Amino acid sequence: MTNAGFFYRSLFSTNYLMLATVFTAGFAWEIGFNNVMDKVWDNNNRGRQWKDIRHKFLEGGDEDEE
Repeated sequence: MTNAGFFYRSLFSTNYLMLATVFTAGFAWEIGFNNVMDKVWDNNNRGRQWKDIRHKFLEGGDEDEE
């Protein structure tokens, strides 16, 4: 059995399997992409975000609200 035949029969042989595969892959892609982009954004804007400077403006700077 070839790999293409295996993937076709297990993931795309019927309409509901294809829809489930596409939605699952899209959901996983969205989560992964958002996590990566959040890390890129945080690295590019380190020190300029509220979570980085909050302690300067709140009284009792030792406390963390998270």
